[in-house]
Amino acid sequence: MQALESMTVLLPWLLIHHLSALTPGHASKCVLQNDFDPGLMAKGDYVIGGIFPLHYNQEMPDLNCTYKPEPVRSDCLSLNALYVLTSVFFICRFDPRAFRWALTMKLAVEEINKRADLLPNYSLGYKIFDSCAYPLTGQRSAVAVLNGPNEENSPMCEGAGPLLAIIGESGSAQSIVVSRILRPFGIPMISYFSSCACLSDRREFPTFFRVIPSDAYQVKAIAKLLLHFKWTWVGVVRGDHEYGRFALQGLLKELEGTGICVAYQEMIPLLYERQRALEIIRVMNHSTARVVVVFSAEGELTPFLRDYMEQNVTGIQWIASEAWVTASVFTGSEYYPFLGGTIGFGIRQGQIPGLREYLTTVNPDRYPSNPLVHELWGALYGCSPSSSSLNNHLTSCTGKETLRVQHSAYFNTSSPRISYNVYKGVYAIAYSLHNLIHCTPGKGPFSNSTCANLRDVYPWQLQQYLQEVSFTISGETVNFDMKGDSIPSYDLINWQRGSAGNIEFVNVGMFDGAQESGQELVIQEKAIMWPGHQTEVLVSVCSNSCAPGFRKAVRRGQPLCCFDCVSCDSGKISNKTDSVECMACSEDYWSNADGTVCIPKVVEFLSHDAMGLTLTVIALVGACLTLAVFAVFLFYRNTPVVRINNSELSFFILLSLTLCFLCALVFIGEPTSWSCMLRHTAFSITFSLCISCILGKTLVVLAAFTATRPGNNIMKWLGPTQQRIIIFCCTLVQVIICTAWLVTSPPFPYRNTKYQQSKIILDCSVGSDLAFWCVLGYIGLLACVCFFLAFLARKLPGNFNEAKYITFSMLIFCAVWLAFVPAYVSSPGKFTTAVEIFAILASSFGLLFCLFTPKVYIILIKPQKNTKQHLMGKDK
Repeated sequence: MQALESMTVLLPWLLIHHLSALTPGHASKCVLQNDFDPGLMAKGDYVIGGIFPLHYNQEMPDLNCTYKPEPVRSDCLSLNALYVLTSVFFICRFDPRAFRWALTMKLAVEEINKRADLLPNYSLGYKIFDSCAYPLTGQRSAVAVLNGPNEENSPMCEGAGPLLAIIGESGSAQSIVVSRILRPFGIPMISYFSSCACLSDRREFPTFFRVIPSDAYQVKAIAKLLLHFKWTWVGVVRGDHEYGRFALQGLLKELEGTGICVAYQEMIPLLYERQRALEIIRVMNHSTARVVVVFSAEGELTPFLRDYMEQNVTGIQWIASEAWVTASVFTGSEYYPFLGGTIGFGIRQGQIPGLREYLTTVNPDRYPSNPLVHELWGALYGCSPSSSSLNNHLTSCTGKETLRVQHSAYFNTSSPRISYNVYKGVYAIAYSLHNLIHCTPGKGPFSNSTCANLRDVYPWQLQQYLQEVSFTISGETVNFDMKGDSIPSYDLINWQRGSAGNIEFVNVGMFDGAQESGQELVIQEKAIMWPGHQTEVLVSVCSNSCAPGFRKAVRRGQPLCCFDCVSCDSGKISNKTDSVECMACSEDYWSNADGTVCIPKVVEFLSHDAMGLTLTVIALVGACLTLAVFAVFLFYRNTPVVRINNSELSFFILLSLTLCFLCALVFIGEPTSWSCMLRHTAFSITFSLCISCILGKTLVVLAAFTATRPGNNIMKWLGPTQQRIIIFCCTLVQVIICTAWLVTSPPFPYRNTKYQQSKIILDCSVGSDLAFWCVLGYIGLLACVCFFLAFLARKLPGNFNEAKYITFSMLIFCAVWLAFVPAYVSSPGKFTTAVEIFAILASSFGLLFCLFTPKVYIILIKPQKNTKQHLMGKDK
């Protein structure tokens, strides 16, 4: 590695030293191509330069000295010591595609020179050089394009330089180097293939323009593509250069907040190392991410894909950057099992009239001494022309050779992309120069509104016009924004199997950055062929999507895309896939069983269901029984059993008990404002009336037996009038309490959503707890007084001492209502109402049975006992 570092330091100096001694007839294959028969250098009134990667480095030799190196190939040693030096670092391969770009520039210049409407009376010249797709040789090419092939033949610096602009470079790393060299001279540079977003920085690259969209738009397009197909778990592989570095940074920025995570980030070394490549392939193969985004040039990617194919890795969905998505070197049939289905954004295609015919004129018969043409022939047909001595390692051509599949796109000019960019770049310079030449005196863009001196045009003056140029070519408008970028537009390209088994590039959509947000990407999904010749989209996720009803719970220590699906809590829902949080339902709604929809809560109240109907029947039966007793008493009203203790009170008790049974019906059904006020007041007043009557009867019983004692005249204070007054007053107290209750804080319907969250308990709120317990307390007070008095009279003489039955009835009444209190508090909902109805019915039945069953028994079953003597205990 120390030797490598030393060579890296010495290389720039050695490049200049060796190149300064070259003669025009011995140009380096990897650095200078400037005096060839096809005319890669031509004079003109204004000269522009061109830098193209006519060769590319394919692999890095072993630097650890672990095995004996192979002999250096003759095609890399051909012309001078400099190329021997560079071949220590990489093995160069000729690139027919880049050669076509150079010929496109030559064609455009010749086409412009023939036009009468563009640059009339002036001609363009050009100088074209080879960068070898490497920054160091690209740097030397930039120096050479400024000075010429031999520094000793270059003119002294005087006035404006002979070069006005440069078409180049292909790779972003090379363009960065070249642009920095051109910056002090103010020479504008139009790139046809450098898309790094870093080149949009006008402070660092003030003279840089490009006819290819910036990667800032490419990464935006890729992010939208990943979102469209729901690929949330992806890997990224990039080259070791500015293009790959800035593209990765831009992609990561675009993916923020989208839910897409990067499983891994790997880098292909600039000087290719097979061991490192195998490590990257191993990571790709073992990762669960089946979608891989690649920001790389085809030169460094070629050996990587060769090793990838050797490892027999499949099932990867490749997302290609524009740098290699249309690379013809990968179109061979051997690539399809591994790269078929690749999708990516490529440069928009255009039309170049006459390009195919022009390419066919370049052949060894016409240019027998040109080494590039011979290399082209060797690359296209795998043979060496018979007149050539430059490619001795190849067999001689017989004329029957067929065009190699991997380079078949060389002559395919139906839809050129990068060549079209070169074509547009040359025309941009020509139109800018045309506008400069036809400047109106006094209206120029320079100081004092002057125009440029046409005999001494400076590059910075041309840049002024280049910044503002706008023209139409092949139906497309070409212009530049303030950063030197062109209109962002891409074709979406899919790699599909051709009829011959090779790979064909098929347009399946487009991305237009000029459209409104959300409408930039257009995809023809049915036209896409996926890896493995499948028609269904490949799935690439760290965790499967969470269905509605679940939420994502991020796994600790893992990216956001790796999560577990947790079901929503009760009362919360998620109605879409991959919800981050569950939404709480509103107060009157609750989640369904699946947790996907908020449904209205079940409104619970004591309706006429099974329970309600049962209580209704019991209440009606009780009322009917009471009325039946009333009818019996009415029919036998003159018998001793009925008349013994004030039959009027008995009738009052029976009527009040009937109302007690019937008031239970008010508690059944949906609560309303009127029913809530009626149920409690009716219940309290009817029970107060009933207990008041029983209290009056108890007083009468007690007074009747004590009145038999000498000198006792208590009965005159408990006559019928006094009894009615007692009943009225006791009931009036309850009426007053209920009136105050209804006036101050009456009962009202209440929707209870807190006790049981899954349902709404519709009940009657008592309004005022104090009033409610006062009502119950007053009834309890009457019952206790009645119980106490009846208990005192339980042992009075006679066969029918009614005090015993009153005592027992009050005991049942108090027991029922004492049991009611805890049951009422502990069972909210419709069961609270049911408990209250049960207490009403139970206490009513208790009073009915205890007070009237013995009398009905005597009247109906034992009429012989229905005599005054028997009741007084005087019968024998």
